[in-house]
Amino acid sequence: MLTAVYKSSKKADTYLYIEKRDDFSKIPQPLMDMFGLPKYVMMFDLSKREKLGIADIVLVKEKLSEDGFYLQIPPPEENLLDQFKAHNGVDSD
Repeated sequence: MLTAVYKSSKKADTYLYIEKRDDFSKIPQPLMDMFGLPKYVMMFDLSKREKLGIADIVLVKEKLSEDGFYLQIPPPEENLLDQFKAHNGVDSD
């Protein structure tokens, strides 16, 4: 299962996995508008991988098969102030 990966020109740490290089025909236009100009990162054989960085490989394969693409967004940023308050027994505002 060859997979092409593109980085968003508008959203930090946001990647789009597609089945065919430069074929964005299955991507909804609102998503492409939000994603911006795709910047090619790499192409690899997903079937030869056991894991990916932060993405769930089973979900990536499933979404590619069903939708023709997978959008990887960064995990939500941790609120360090809230963590500090919780660690020190201070109520959040």
